[in-house]
Amino acid sequence: MKEVTWPNAQETRRDTSTVVGTSILMAIFLGCIDWFFQWALQLFA
Repeated sequence: MKEVTWPNAQETRRDTSTVVGTSILMAIFLGCIDWFFQWALQLFA
């Protein structure tokens, strides 16, 4: 561990885009699941 290799600007942008994109997709997915369970519970309650 003598030398640290830092990512260049292009790699940093790519990794940041991946994290942001994945976070948005997960938020949409979990929001849909939440909506479905809320709808199902109101239907059967």
